[in-house]
Amino acid sequence: MEKEERLQRIKAGAFLAAVAGISGVVGFSATLSAAKKTDPKYFNKGLQVGLDAADAGAILALRALGWGTLYAVAGTSCLCYGIYKLSGATDLKDFRIRMGNLLPVLPRNNPPRSRTEFSGMNDLLTYLSEDYGKKPESK
Repeated sequence: MEKEERLQRIKAGAFLAAVAGISGVVGFSATLSAAKKTDPKYFNKGLQVGLDAADAGAILALRALGWGTLYAVAGTSCLCYGIYKLSGATDLKDFRIRMGNLLPVLPRNNPPRSRTEFSGMNDLLTYLSEDYGKKPESK
């Protein structure tokens, strides 16, 4: 019985690995074709003789990093500004007060009611898996 279960697990793992691998190849191919379609100049620059693959990849990566950074900063700024404007606040102090009234109050943990020092990663993980969430014993 254990042998059949082990064989079943191996087959399931192989299936999942194959699906993940095929998905990765298809996703990478789709991304490359989209990059070639949107900007063939930079894409073909990497295919020229004299440029190695690392240079072409670095150019493409730097370009993607620049656009990604621009989108992240612009998106976060628009989101924060939108929340600020929707709150109806007139200045940052008013915004802080309005958000303080809207959001839940976090309780103070002074002095700490749980462990704060751990001898290592194993001690921390053991605490999190076993001790965390238990009711503290009254003294």
